[in-house]
Amino acid sequence: MKPLPLLAKSDDLWVLNKPAPLSLLADRHAEDNLWDQLKQHPGKPFLVHRLDKGTSGVLLIARNAATQKTLTRAFAARQVDKYYLAWVVGQFPTGVTQQINLPLCKGRKSRYRVAGQRENIRCVAHRYEVLQDRDGVDALTRVRCLYQGPHTSLLLIKPTTGRTHQIRVHLSWLGYPILGDHLYGSPTDPQQQAPRLQLHCRHIVINGQGYRAPVGENFMTTNGT
Repeated sequence: MKPLPLLAKSDDLWVLNKPAPLSLLADRHAEDNLWDQLKQHPGKPFLVHRLDKGTSGVLLIARNAATQKTLTRAFAARQVDKYYLAWVVGQFPTGVTQQINLPLCKGRKSRYRVAGQRENIRCVAHRYEVLQDRDGVDALTRVRCLYQGPHTSLLLIKPTTGRTHQIRVHLSWLGYPILGDHLYGSPTDPQQQAPRLQLHCRHIVINGQGYRAPVGENFMTTNGT
């Protein structure tokens, strides 16, 4: 039985620092996954929200159905504040918070895309939005640059909505793909190479309680390692 990367623990809730790369749930590839590890411990885990296989950081696991219901309602009502760190390719603008209010829809295979033609999207006062009626589901991401290097930038990201691949799609659309993101970036670009997807859920605040997860050894630092 593997020890769990616990950040906090109670009878109602476990807060984990999910490692990466590690799938949350079992998939068709039959690889190791966090859910099977959780089931090896006493008590039944209840799913509240998800993190992609390549994303690390704060993950909430309910320990009973009542807690699961309370927490999933808070996520659905957008009463949860989530903050991510990401390393991206390029020099992201500093000094301002960019608001990316661009809807998403399913693309080919396992990909998602912005639901709108680029010529129908405008940026006014650092806010991107679609001019015409659009398809897809609403997706809003706020981004601020914490550090700008010669070829990469470290971003603080606050997604208001929680769509699948939302952060990855929005940043790639802007021209700043996340390092290590082979789905929405270029696997052959030397500048995008990284030991893993450089996306980490740093902080979650729910029902007045905050939880922080330190980055792991495979998450880059400002000295490029």
